[in-house]
Amino acid sequence: MTEQDTPIADMNFEEALRALESVVRRLESGDVPLDESIDLYERGEALRKACQARLDAAQARIEKIVQGVDGKPAGTEPFDAGSPA
Repeated sequence: MTEQDTPIADMNFEEALRALESVVRRLESGDVPLDESIDLYERGEALRKACQARLDAAQARIEKIVQGVDGKPAGTEPFDAGSPA
């Protein structure tokens, strides 16, 4: 199975980002037929959304850090990515 065939849901952030960079390089090369370019664009958009969702989840987790009275991090609160913020 190649990077192009790997389901996005099975990729970690770094793999998805590498796959997105590969899509962008191929599209920028200008050597891809139109139909394949459209498929690549769709895959790239799905990869971008997956990366953005993972970044948003990481940001939300970071924001869950609980600060103590002295302003220093005192712990964390669990973050449930499935519930609306």
